[in-house]
Amino acid sequence: MKSPAPSFDERMTTEATDVLSGRSTRRGAARLLPFLGPAFVASVAYMDPGNFATNIQGGAQFGYLLLWVILAASLMAMLIQDLSAKLGIATGKNLPEMIRERWPRLAWPYWVQAELVAMATDLAEFLGASLAFQLLFGIPLLWGAILTAIITFSLLTLQKRGFRPLELAISGFVFVIALAYLVQIVLSHPGIEALSGFVPRFEGPDSLYLAVGIIGATVMPHVIYLHSALTQNRIPAHTAAEKRQVARMSRTDIFLAMGLAALINMSMLAAAAAAFHTSGRTDIADLTLAYRTLTPLLGGAAAIAFGLALLSSGLSSSTVGTMAGQVVMQGFVQFSIPVWLRRTITMLPAFAVILLGLNPTDTLILSQVILSFGIPFALVPLLIFTAQPKVMGELVSSRAVQGIGWCIAALIIGLNAYLLFQTFMPG
Repeated sequence: MKSPAPSFDERMTTEATDVLSGRSTRRGAARLLPFLGPAFVASVAYMDPGNFATNIQGGAQFGYLLLWVILAASLMAMLIQDLSAKLGIATGKNLPEMIRERWPRLAWPYWVQAELVAMATDLAEFLGASLAFQLLFGIPLLWGAILTAIITFSLLTLQKRGFRPLELAISGFVFVIALAYLVQIVLSHPGIEALSGFVPRFEGPDSLYLAVGIIGATVMPHVIYLHSALTQNRIPAHTAAEKRQVARMSRTDIFLAMGLAALINMSMLAAAAAAFHTSGRTDIADLTLAYRTLTPLLGGAAAIAFGLALLSSGLSSSTVGTMAGQVVMQGFVQFSIPVWLRRTITMLPAFAVILLGLNPTDTLILSQVILSFGIPFALVPLLIFTAQPKVMGELVSSRAVQGIGWCIAALIIGLNAYLLFQTFMPG
């Protein structure tokens, strides 16, 4: 009787092991391929519907002014996700598990705040996909939310077949978003003045509020937790040399995936600036209005591309958010619930917003600001653990990386504090 053919996961793992042992005859991109995937899954959170809301409002209201914020946030994200991935590779544990193990008294409070962040994340993702269904097909928001839930459940069933099928599905959504925004850029053709957007500056508290929203939409707490889980047992690496090689491959994965996410985010803002700000439509602060205004300004193809990108973003990021929620719960409190139950609980706020008739875009932007306040809770322990040789071994962060990481954490915390001061102590 024939033995069953190896699964896709098994073939990829075997190929990765051959590369690590020196037995592989693959060269170039083929040699890298078995190691690609985790960063593309994580990158979805960096271009979720919250990014659409903040980037489009930022481009319409301030033109190219905040392009430098997206670039800076994307570079921060690359370093942070690299640290998260290395933690999983070096320790075989994810960040929530490390926090529970090292700081057991903080496990439950950490879990509570992480779940609140997960709900804010789900709010943005569900609303974005529901809104895309409404814009593209005229489906009411409530039914769009139900469709989003059904499709998300279907995508999550791919996990039963291993990590590769879901990674490929998520990567497919990423490339749909990229293609859609390539169409947007071609049709809106931003001018050379876009380069001025890379000079760091603000124009009043409104631009600062949006900048914090952009950072909250770009550096996402839940994928700081998730990335360490995606790499912790994916490729068997037993020796220090093998772990270093996996970490190098992971860094390339991050550079490619996060670089693409950065280009997509900058394209969102630049296309909005070229289409809306330069035509005097600085009032575009609503995704529905943006969709409807694109047709007379750039044609129907631009509006359809925008809708498809928003739909792909909402569906894929909602799936990734549920994966992160499972990691958070299991890691912090060693408790697991069925995926369908977690999906149901975390999407309740989105249904509440729809049923109450609240403005989806305003809610999306508020959710991103909430997310930015969750970043330090994930980032600070990550910086502490990855700086400890006893934890990381030879993958311990260098002093330079530690310094940059703490500067990023200080910057984010400082921006949030300033925003609170401006909000509650005007004048």
